[in-house]
Amino acid sequence: MESEMDVISFYESGRQTHWLAEIGKSDWRGGALLYTLLRDGTFFDACGAGARVLLLTQGDRLISFCTYVERDDIPSDLKPWMGFVYTFPQYRGHRYMQLLFDEVTRLARQEHVSKVYISTGEKGLYEKYGCKFIGEMPNKSGVPARIYAKEIPSVQGNSE
Repeated sequence: MESEMDVISFYESGRQTHWLAEIGKSDWRGGALLYTLLRDGTFFDACGAGARVLLLTQGDRLISFCTYVERDDIPSDLKPWMGFVYTFPQYRGHRYMQLLFDEVTRLARQEHVSKVYISTGEKGLYEKYGCKFIGEMPNKSGVPARIYAKEIPSVQGNSE
């Protein structure tokens, strides 16, 4: 029987070596960059002191990952960002990323954030998760990126 899927925090997992190796198996250059930032200890310098790496796991297997960060590859005052969004090919098409979106929504609500931003080259993917295209902005290399915003619904009775 398959074990349940869990969303865990890379830094709170107590198994950073294992999960770093799993991230390193990504076939995407963004995954390779995240791997390097984590391996070299520069993740917080690049993404902000409160940055998080979220992992969707099933036992020892990594299904998907993303970050929830103050800074992404877009020079902008917009924040926070959901970045480094990746699902391993064999798990695509099942909308497992929704579990990571749910965790990002929970974290954003906890921080009283009304929107989370995503920078991507993809079209038609993030709309499936309730994100709205808000325009293009150049990334740090000057390449135009599509920017999406995910509205974070407030919780009734949640007072600041």
